[in-house]
Amino acid sequence: MALPSTAQQVAETLTQASTSGTWLSILPPLIAIVLALITRQVLFSIFISIWLGAYLVSDMSFAHIGSSFFDTVTDYLVPAVASEGHVSIILFSLLIGGMIGVITANGGTRGIIDLFTKFVKNRRQGQLTTAIMGCLIFFDDYANTMIVGNTMRPLTDKFRITRAKLAYLVDSTAAPIATIALVSTWIGAMVGYITDAEAAMGDYHEAAYLVFLNSLKYNFYAFMTIFFVFVIAISGKDFGPMLKARIRLLKAKDDPKLDRYNLWKEHIEEDEEEQKKSHWINSVIPILVLIFGTIIGLAISGEGNSIQEIVATADSYAALLWGSLLSLSVALIMTFVQKILDVDKMLKGMMKGMHTMFDGLIILVMAWSLSALTAELQTADYLVSVFNDSLNPYWLPTIIFILAGITSFSTGSSWGTMGILMPLVVPLTWELGKASGLPFDVTHELIYGSVASVLAGSVWGDHCSPISDTTILSSIASQCDHIEHVRTQLPYAMVVGVISVVSLISTSVLELPFWLNYVVFIPLIYFLITKFGNQAKDLNLDDYEFKNSESL
Repeated sequence: MALPSTAQQVAETLTQASTSGTWLSILPPLIAIVLALITRQVLFSIFISIWLGAYLVSDMSFAHIGSSFFDTVTDYLVPAVASEGHVSIILFSLLIGGMIGVITANGGTRGIIDLFTKFVKNRRQGQLTTAIMGCLIFFDDYANTMIVGNTMRPLTDKFRITRAKLAYLVDSTAAPIATIALVSTWIGAMVGYITDAEAAMGDYHEAAYLVFLNSLKYNFYAFMTIFFVFVIAISGKDFGPMLKARIRLLKAKDDPKLDRYNLWKEHIEEDEEEQKKSHWINSVIPILVLIFGTIIGLAISGEGNSIQEIVATADSYAALLWGSLLSLSVALIMTFVQKILDVDKMLKGMMKGMHTMFDGLIILVMAWSLSALTAELQTADYLVSVFNDSLNPYWLPTIIFILAGITSFSTGSSWGTMGILMPLVVPLTWELGKASGLPFDVTHELIYGSVASVLAGSVWGDHCSPISDTTILSSIASQCDHIEHVRTQLPYAMVVGVISVVSLISTSVLELPFWLNYVVFIPLIYFLITKFGNQAKDLNLDDYEFKNSESL
């Protein structure tokens, strides 16, 4: 009786060996991306891709088509939810949503809108304020996304800034700021990755944090993305799908059915009819408690004598949970003590805020499941193997940036991409540099460029991917249709991505000074946006016609 079972195990092992790390391993993320862009139904697309992946890791028999359908739940969705880190993110998101729901119901959000309104008088100033807030919350991209998106949404609605634009401003400041901040949860992980990579390099000795600091100058994508965001915000100009989203919002004043993705009118009417108005302090204090509570949580959970050591060893999930729980508690206590709302309405506001997170969290769980599946299929290993033959060391930073972007785009995980590539590319760059007879100082610079390329490329792919967790969270926090956010952000991310590729080529291959790229491309970004971008009010809106039932 044991023989059939053993034979079946051998067959399954051979099948997994034949699919893992091969071209078949890229099918699940590829199907998810293609279906999401075609159908604009993220849940359906990711579920189909997980089902396909579950079938690929089986023996791919006809019978397993049905059984793999159930495996998507038992083997992937359930473990994704059961992960301690994932549960922390879910609870953190719900607690943040609850806090925002309370300060919205008690009128604190209206109060802060009135406060900002004294200084923010138009759409450009509203966008600029959002971008500045995105830069101020630098210590964690999740916290950045949830705080800025939820806090600024009522204000941007007031000035009729599309939800797609808000999601872009939030998403494109969160991760880039976290990657270049001297202290952040990202940098703690990054330094850990570099340390692990150096463990395999017996004759290379340089402090991991110093490697990170030296790599900052080559992180062209992060710095230029932030500049791109500010030019877009200040100029008030857009192009591509983002411009069309703005046009549709303006036309929605005459035809509300066109306002399928922005909902600014409904939100303002709800504020005026149902929500109270109280002092802005009822909003600001819980948000400050969230920020400083998280920072204190990082300090408490971390160990070391320096800030960097503390951040590197801190439990960021616990810190985020502590900060969000404390901020919700403070919001509830302030509302109760001031007798702004009774207990029933206060708790209803909290639950309403949590409910706004529900749809996005389902997508997030599915994205995690797909990420785990791509790891099981060794999708990243296959992508690395494709680009790992006959590498010229001078081309390494450029190739690594593109590879990191493709991997992050396909897997939806920037941190996963960094964790996979960093232990590979740092030793590879070092060995290729030595084998090519390059001077040590040149090899060191290539290592800095390669480290920056892993980090920047991971964020680039993350910005472009519809299955990225931070992209999904940006949609949640901004209450923007997810595919609308991906489609409107993609052209902006691609422009900066191409500029980053050219910058890496000019620095590593042509050996031009790194600062020359900033001197050349920062003015070029400004020129491209101001020259080819448009403000919707300057266009003839009658030239644009949209069907009520279709997306742009």
